[in-house]
Amino acid sequence: MEVTEYLLDLVQNPNFRIDQDGSGIAGLRDGSISAMFSGSWDAAAVREILGENMGVAALPTYTLNGEEKQMYAYAGSKAIGVNTSTKYMVPAVELAVYLGSAEAQQLHYELRNVIPCNTELNADPAIADDPVVQAQNDTFDRTSILQPFVSAMNNCWTPVENMGKAIRNGNVTKENAAEQTQAMNDAMNSDGI
Repeated sequence: MEVTEYLLDLVQNPNFRIDQDGSGIAGLRDGSISAMFSGSWDAAAVREILGENMGVAALPTYTLNGEEKQMYAYAGSKAIGVNTSTKYMVPAVELAVYLGSAEAQQLHYELRNVIPCNTELNADPAIADDPVVQAQNDTFDRTSILQPFVSAMNNCWTPVENMGKAIRNGNVTKENAAEQTQAMNDAMNSDGI
């Protein structure tokens, strides 16, 4: 409930804006926003706007009821699989092996800024010295928890999104914060989502 109340105060702060429909990137471009929470997927757009002025970091701490708290993100990953029923098993496996290879990860990094998980690539100074790579690795090491399987995450994202919208729209208030927080918790921990 204390975090819900903190968020209710935060949305009233004139220095805070909800990043919706690209408004964070647009705000960086027009100068109306100085900082935003995002991930490596937005790094190229932010770098294009801010150039040398771009800075990145793992999630910060915040103060809640006089106590410093660490923000956390979910650390996710991707997997490459092959359908065991495919008629083309050999080419499918070869493609999967290639897509997971250091060569493919290097190309993904160069072409799309997708940070590799290959430890040898991450040791290469051309990648290791990238501030976005450093911030993401710092996030994984210090300020994240491992994301469960996608199906389990549905029990998180929908209730959290609904709560965020309800806070933004004024449907959650300090008077009903405890009740709304409990409802979100119940939804996140139910089997029905």
